Amino acid sequence: MKKVVVLGGYGNFGKRIVENLAGIEGIHILIAGRNLSKSSSLVESLNSTCSASLSPLVIDIYADDFKEQLASLSPFLVIHTSGPFQGQDYRVPKACIECGAHYIDLADDRRFVCDIAELDSQAKESGVLVVSGASSVPGLSSAVVDSYQNQFSVIESINLAIAPGNKAERGLATVEAILSYTGHPFNVFKEGRWQDVYGWMDSKVNDFGGFVGKRHLANVDVPDLELFPNRYGVKQQVSFQAGLEIRLLHLTMVAMAYLSKIGLVKNWAPLSKAIVSASNIFLPLGSDKGAMEVLLCGKDKDGIAKQVKWTLYAPKGNGPNIPTLSTIILARKLLSVSSGQTKKGTNQGTKLAAGAKPCVGLLQLSDFSGSFDALELTFEESHSLAVQEQKT
Repeated sequence: MKKVVVLGGYGNFGKRIVENLAGIEGIHILIAGRNLSKSSSLVESLNSTCSASLSPLVIDIYADDFKEQLASLSPFLVIHTSGPFQGQDYRVPKACIECGAHYIDLADDRRFVCDIAELDSQAKESGVLVVSGASSVPGLSSAVVDSYQNQFSVIESINLAIAPGNKAERGLATVEAILSYTGHPFNVFKEGRWQDVYGWMDSKVNDFGGFVGKRHLANVDVPDLELFPNRYGVKQQVSFQAGLEIRLLHLTMVAMAYLSKIGLVKNWAPLSKAIVSASNIFLPLGSDKGAMEVLLCGKDKDGIAKQVKWTLYAPKGNGPNIPTLSTIILARKLLSVSSGQTKKGTNQGTKLAAGAKPCVGLLQLSDFSGSFDALELTFEESHSLAVQEQKT
C-alpha cells in the first residue's frame, strides 16, 4: 500500500488535498502536522466515506530528526503544504530525495520555487520527481500559457491576475507570505527590462467580466515573474497582481505597503494573525465569487497584433480549491503508476520524468477539465486582432 504523507494535511489547502485523494483505493494517507487533535479530527470526519486508509501523524519539519522520522515511514509521496515557504530551506525535499519519495509542494515563494532545480541531479539519481509550485501559479498559469503560445509568433506581454471573493477562506500562511513583501521591492520584467516594483502597490481596477466584474488589484510577487520571460520569450512585460474584493480592505493594504516602502514599518508579517482576525470582521460583506485571468498580447503568425484573454470563474466559495488542483493532478498521476520504477528515472506508465523542477511544462490545460467540472468552475476565452485605424 503506497503511503502518502501530507504535511500540513489539516490546513487550508492540505485538507482539500486529503479530501480529494481519500477517494483513491489502495493508498494510505498520513495527515501530518504538529497538532494531533486537528489531524485526528480530520481522520474521523473522513473515515466513514473514504476509500483510502487514513492515519494522523505528529511530525515537525523543523525537528532535528525530521529526516529520520520521514525515512522510517517509507513514503511513496510527500506533499508539502506547510507554508509560508518564504525563508524555508530545502530540508523537506532533500529528506524526500534521500528516502526515495516523490515530492510535491504548493510553494508560492519565488526563490523556493525557482531554485528547486538545484536538487535536480540528486532527484534523478534517486529516481524521484520533485516539483515545487504545484498551485495556481505557476502550475495552472503555465498550463494556460502553454495552451495558447503556439498562436503567437511573438509574445509581447503576459499579465496575470487573481481576485478571490471576500468570503473565501483565509489561510494564515498565505496571508503571512503576502505580508512579508508588502511594501518591499521585487524584480519584474517590465518595459523590456528588469526593474523593481513594490509589493501591493501600483493599485488599479480590472474588469473580470461575468459574475465577478470589477476588482481592485495590486502587485504580488510570484515565481511566474521570473520563470515566464525566458520560457516564453516575452519581449516587454510579465506582471502578476491580486486584490481584495472589499475596497476598504484593499486600500488599507495599499496604505500598509506605502508605510513599509517609506520605512515606517519593516515587516507586516509578524502581525498576520491580528490582521486576519481584523479582516474576518468584514466576512459578511462581499461575495464568495472569485476569478483568475491570464492575458496574452503579441503578434500572430501573420505578424498582426493579437490578444488572448483566458478567465476562470469560481462560484460558491470554490476559489480556495484552485491552488490545490495542480498538486492533486500530479499526485494522481504518480499514484496511478504501477509499483516500481526504472533505474534512472522515468516512472512506468507516466510521462513524468524524475528530477527537480518548478511546476511548468508538467501539466496541460486539459488535465484540469475534470476538476473544473467537479467544482463548477467555468472559463471563458476571447481572441482579438488589432483593428487598423483608417486615415480620413
